[in-house]
Amino acid sequence: MAMRLVADHVRVSVPATAGNLGPGFDSLGMALGVIDDLEVRAVASASVTVEIEGEGAGSLPRDESHLVVQALRAALDHVGASQTGLEIRAINRIPHGRGLGSSAAAVVAGIVAARALIAEPEALDAAQTLYLANAFEGHPDNAAPAIYGGATVAWKDADGAHARPLVVADEVETAVLIPASTLPTREARAVLPARVPHVDAAFNVGRAALLVNALAGRPEDLFAATEDKLHQGYRADVLGPATPMVRALRERGLAAVVSGAGPSVLVLGTDLAAAGLATGTPAWAEGIGGESWRCVHTVERVPGATGVRL
Repeated sequence: MAMRLVADHVRVSVPATAGNLGPGFDSLGMALGVIDDLEVRAVASASVTVEIEGEGAGSLPRDESHLVVQALRAALDHVGASQTGLEIRAINRIPHGRGLGSSAAAVVAGIVAARALIAEPEALDAAQTLYLANAFEGHPDNAAPAIYGGATVAWKDADGAHARPLVVADEVETAVLIPASTLPTREARAVLPARVPHVDAAFNVGRAALLVNALAGRPEDLFAATEDKLHQGYRADVLGPATPMVRALRERGLAAVVSGAGPSVLVLGTDLAAAGLATGTPAWAEGIGGESWRCVHTVERVPGATGVRL
């Protein structure tokens, strides 16, 4: 017997995320304080309408091909629930094409909206949400923090994707510098080599382990812990303004990394406002890489960064 739909109107909020965090390629991620809101109504027809405000309003599809709709329908199929007509209103604040997990946010929002519609929401718990999101994205380092909040470590095996929350000390903050330009994720991934030197792999293993410890209460190690030899160097030529921005921030002693596939830049640290990274545009950052930058002081404290919520 098909699972029943017991709600016809749900609201979902889902955060932006930063993947990789430097050395944790395709495994470490963090929720940020930029939030997309989604409102879904189930209607007694076969129609689908999508209203979009904010990011992507002039370019995203407004029919069955919208990523939220695809994810929601896949989740309903997964639990054997009946399909329904949909009226969707999306308020998009997460910048698109800038390495801040906008696609993962859309997928997670659609799955969690399906959870809220069905009679047995435990059938789409956090683990199942990650499993389904990975089927869409293939890179759970963004989906995991969007689901769990805070910082997470994700991995894949024969059973799919898995994740665990990481301990993050109260004093750790994040800031994100966002340029005007965009970079498709597929372009950033296309330049990565199929093999890397063993010494570079060992370097990143050590830095990723150090980063987990630094986040948990040794923020003085964040600068060393965010070094990377697996992806940012190989991507330098396609990352555009991100490469000189990371260099400029690290020359100032700040633990800066490319956020996901870029070209946004994530900074981890303590008292980032005092370091010149309060919300706005730092005067020294204007024009780096030929770009106009805006700084988003995304989370006052990382432990307070929430995952998807209804």
